[in-house]
Amino acid sequence: MRSLTIQQQQIYCGELILVNSAYPYRIENQEHWMVPVRKDFPKILLHKRASKKLKELIHKLNCAKEIVPVSGLRSVQEQIEIYEDCLREEGVGYTTNFVAMPGHSEHHTGLAIDLAENKPDIDFICPEFSYTGICKEFRENAAKYGFIERYKEGKEFITNVAKEPWHFRYVGYPHAQIIEDMDYTLEEYIEYLKKFKEKGEHLYYKSNNVEYEIFFVPIYDEHNFKLLLKENTRCQISGNNVDGIIVTLW
Repeated sequence: MRSLTIQQQQIYCGELILVNSAYPYRIENQEHWMVPVRKDFPKILLHKRASKKLKELIHKLNCAKEIVPVSGLRSVQEQIEIYEDCLREEGVGYTTNFVAMPGHSEHHTGLAIDLAENKPDIDFICPEFSYTGICKEFRENAAKYGFIERYKEGKEFITNVAKEPWHFRYVGYPHAQIIEDMDYTLEEYIEYLKKFKEKGEHLYYKSNNVEYEIFFVPIYDEHNFKLLLKENTRCQISGNNVDGIIVTLW
């Protein structure tokens, strides 16, 4: 067995963190993890792993000329400016539906990307990304590369965000595929995983002859604790930005 030390601040970082109106993004100075999503869009940044997987997906579909990035990483100050500009130009209702409050945007994480069909006059706030053609193909393959369509129609009462066909969030594999299979929002998935405690039943998922084992560890205080793992088991840890960490083994 090998020992892995878990620290309380790990709640707030990782690919599965939930950032929404109730849970703000808490980590700062993560720029060293961010890279341009494409050479031809050097100012649009994503987390290194999310950027790598998006490039792989775009390459697989050979759609770099048809699908373009619109917005990736945003600082809190950038979100303030976008929010205030939208309020002035579009009003409260539109802004509330489509622009997250500063500090509560997934774009702060570097794990969210807004995409658009490559057409003239792309709208920065609500870019066009249809459910047909190459956009449909992108959606059908996104989960295999760790991405989910974050704000789907019919889920507004859970996410408190209007349908956003253009907004994709990297959560990693196999989590994206499980979310897709169960038709969950990220909010629902984070809550669902709390059933699978370290000392109880775990969630198992098998794909391409790889079996994944997933469980949740609640964090109640600031004391570090040790997690015992089998030798030769690969492990990934992510906080949920709420109350604990999610462990994925394979």
